[in-house]
Amino acid sequence: MLSMIKFVGKVSEQRIHLLVGRQLKEFLGSCAVRPCSFQASPSGRINARQAADIWRKRFELNGVTEPDLSSQYIIAHVLGAKTIEGVEQHRLSAFLTQEETQQIWKLCKKRLSRMPVQYVIEEWDFRDVTLKMRPPVFIPRPETEELVELVVTDLQRKTGSPTCLEVGCGSGAISLSLLKNLPQLRAVAVDQSEEAVELTRENALRLGLQDRLKVYHADVTKDAETVSKLCSNVSALVSNPPYLFSDDLPLLEPEILRFEDHAALDGGKDGLKVIRQILTLAPRILSDDGCVYLEVDPRHPQLIRHWVEVNVEWLHLAETRPDITSRPRFCILRKAKSNDHELHLG
Repeated sequence: MLSMIKFVGKVSEQRIHLLVGRQLKEFLGSCAVRPCSFQASPSGRINARQAADIWRKRFELNGVTEPDLSSQYIIAHVLGAKTIEGVEQHRLSAFLTQEETQQIWKLCKKRLSRMPVQYVIEEWDFRDVTLKMRPPVFIPRPETEELVELVVTDLQRKTGSPTCLEVGCGSGAISLSLLKNLPQLRAVAVDQSEEAVELTRENALRLGLQDRLKVYHADVTKDAETVSKLCSNVSALVSNPPYLFSDDLPLLEPEILRFEDHAALDGGKDGLKVIRQILTLAPRILSDDGCVYLEVDPRHPQLIRHWVEVNVEWLHLAETRPDITSRPRFCILRKAKSNDHELHLG
């Protein structure tokens, strides 16, 4: 989460050939001279390749991160595809309609303001689900896809009908992806943001998963008792909580600072403010041998281990898993079985 939003999927670099006439050359030239103008779409006709190149250059001039991918995702979206590779070749070379050109210019100007592309196109793919996105609801990152994979793998081994609580659901990415992959699963999701709760409900409805997911507006740091009453005896508690150290927030890209909910990012002085509440709550709602799955800062695993040992009974850090970049990113904590409780008391 410390880096700028990563784009999902691999988009190969393309060598873009511009077949521009005098009008387009003059247009590009005027952009270079007056980098802060660019209010209107070009009066002449252009194709998608030309539009992508115009906006790539414009984004570069204004310091927008990942300028090539930004322009490509927006143009692909306007043309009805997920990525530029998904657009038929003849569509890339054909002239854009006036409506398509105006829509591209409208969306690209939003990106020029540093609005994340996920908010610009108002949707994003997370594993095998397409989610509706809008600010300020937290945008799911690729690392969280790895967290979901860990949970899916573990819950597939369980017999019966597993249940799950997600704390801090945001757009619903984790819960909805879990439900998509585990037909027997039922889930409860909570978030301190009303916008997030509404978006999760909307995404559940769009995906036809609303009957297996209950969503509530609740803040685990203030309403732990309420949250514990919403569900009990769950197989898994899953969360990608706010885990940034407060001092790290000013280092984030403008895309994050200007548009995303800071409450979904800021974990307090040591990044553990919400995590401590989750771990305190966990033994009350987990079934025997149930697990907590957390995405955390790489500095957190040892801090979590020591804090749990001192402050939480019946819960222990069972495992820390690395992310794709080999950083310690995921903590799995397990609740002791009933017979383990009895042995401990004896």
